[in-house]
Order: sequence, then C-alpha cells, then structure tokens
Amino acid sequence: MDFEISYYSKSVQTQILELPDTLAARFIVMTRRMQAIGPNLGEPHTKAMGGGLFELRLKGAEGIARVFYCTLIGKRIVMLHSFVKKTQHTPKRELEVAQSRMKEIKNEDS
Repeated sequence: MDFEISYYSKSVQTQILELPDTLAARFIVMTRRMQAIGPNLGEPHTKAMGGGLFELRLKGAEGIARVFYCTLIGKRIVMLHSFVKKTQHTPKRELEVAQSRMKEIKNEDS
C-alpha cells in the first residue's frame, strides 16, 4: 500500500467510524482502495471540491455521508471532516470546517 491515511484529529476519526454501519463499512472499503491506488477514485466515489479539497462520497442503506480530505506531499491523505447529508446540497458550514482544517494542515506541513 503506497498511500498513508491519517486524520485531522482523534475526534474526526471517531466521528467517521461512528457513522451508521453501512456508511462506515463503505468508508473502510473506499479508504483501502485509496491506500492502494491513490486519493482520486473518480466519480461517483470521490469528487474534487476545489483548492485541493476533495470529498469521499459514501452511500448506504442508512443514507448518504461525505468525508472531506486533502492530500499532502509524501503520499499522505488526511481525513478532515465528515457529516451525514440531509439535503441535496452540501451545507456551507460543513465545507467551511473542512476548508479551515485543510488550511491549518497544509500550513503545518510546509
């Protein structure tokens, strides 16, 4: 496995793993694939959100969830934020949280 997956914080990791069962299982399958072949799985699995931010798109029996992530030098993927979707559009607040965390992570990595 060439890519390393890490989390913005322990609470982000816990939040992701506490998603409803089918969504958490889908996350595990998708991240194993990302470790093997890289962060861009293509739609419908991943989508570029602009500025280096991406979303992992999870769909299961319990609904739909999104996990925002970014990549860093050295084949590192950092999971930044997750939420369960309740509407068709991504709430602005959820996107802002992910963008803020990405900026913080990228500043630390420079």
